[in-house]
Amino acid sequence: MTPRDPKDRLIVALDVDTLAQADALLDRLQGVAGHFKIGSQLFTAVGPRAVEAVAKRGARVFLDLKYHDIPNTVAGAAREAARMGVSMFNVHASGGVAMMRAAAEAAAAAAKERGAARPLVLAVTVLTSLDRAALGRELGVASSVEGHVLRLSGLAREAGLDGCVASPNEIAAIRRALGPAWVIVTPGIRPAGSDPGDQSRTATPAAAARAGAHYLVIGRPITAAADPATAARAILEEMKA
Repeated sequence: MTPRDPKDRLIVALDVDTLAQADALLDRLQGVAGHFKIGSQLFTAVGPRAVEAVAKRGARVFLDLKYHDIPNTVAGAAREAARMGVSMFNVHASGGVAMMRAAAEAAAAAAKERGAARPLVLAVTVLTSLDRAALGRELGVASSVEGHVLRLSGLAREAGLDGCVASPNEIAAIRRALGPAWVIVTPGIRPAGSDPGDQSRTATPAAAARAGAHYLVIGRPITAAADPATAARAILEEMKA
């Protein structure tokens, strides 16, 4: 079910390289955003302390490390993610059904040990930096981006995952194919008039919300703003509208 409050649907990407920078953003966004993404940059720099910094402020963590390895290795990583108490994490759907199933089962077992709810386990489909030309020319995928995303999403559901990470362009097709309960987390969100940066498949917050995304991941338009809280509030207002 889609969260009703836009604040619960907004995930702010903490794509910084020091704990001090993350702490400063968390302090400035206290009470404005309740969900934060910790990706490879920050986690590689400071490790689980980044998760602890978010948790101690009462906010939730989307651990965006895109696990992609043999099933046993990914199961071990998923177990530790659940033990850290993150609310969601992701794996690459291209790792296959066995790998994704191992992640979901390991996360469920670890959460049960803690007496906590299992974190949402999401499949990364096609990165938002890739377009049709790159998908075909560089990766040898013959289908369209949308077709490949739908295939990977279907495999993720077969493996017992909760949802997927997909660009704004594929939200409507995924929603039609997989139904309202399938969680869609959407990066590549850019307010109208902002620089798309290295993203190829983008949309405004309002367009992504209308299309059916459960959660919107937004980084630089908030974190690089002169006043991150004001920027976040403007995006929340756009989502409400």
